[in-house]
Amino acid sequence: MYRYLTYTAFGWFVLSGTAHFSIDVLSHAFQGRHPPGRETTLYYGLHSAFALGQVAFGALALVVVVRAPHVVGTGFLLVSAGAGIAWFAIAWVFIDYRQPTIMAGIFCVLVLACWVARPRWSLVQRS
Repeated sequence: MYRYLTYTAFGWFVLSGTAHFSIDVLSHAFQGRHPPGRETTLYYGLHSAFALGQVAFGALALVVVVRAPHVVGTGFLLVSAGAGIAWFAIAWVFIDYRQPTIMAGIFCVLVLACWVARPRWSLVQRS
């Protein structure tokens, strides 16, 4: 169960970041919704950095979970929870609508579920 929760948490982060980028950056750019100017540059910059940061962090975490599952422990989950809280705070403060905030909140809940479901024994056997 723990392994599937970790895959779900970081897979969700990759999926939500990809959806955010495609909906809020690519579709708005293709449709020409924002007139050229400083505000538009800041809009695209904020949303691009927010979404692609989620994708990069989630993909890197998925690689670690798949290739080195013995590394995934309390410290790894604490760093992941901190990143999720940071994305939640950025979305809460700087993004006007609530969907990115909800997506980051779901990631935080999934990381908390991973922490609760983590095995209590050491995965690395010592000789």
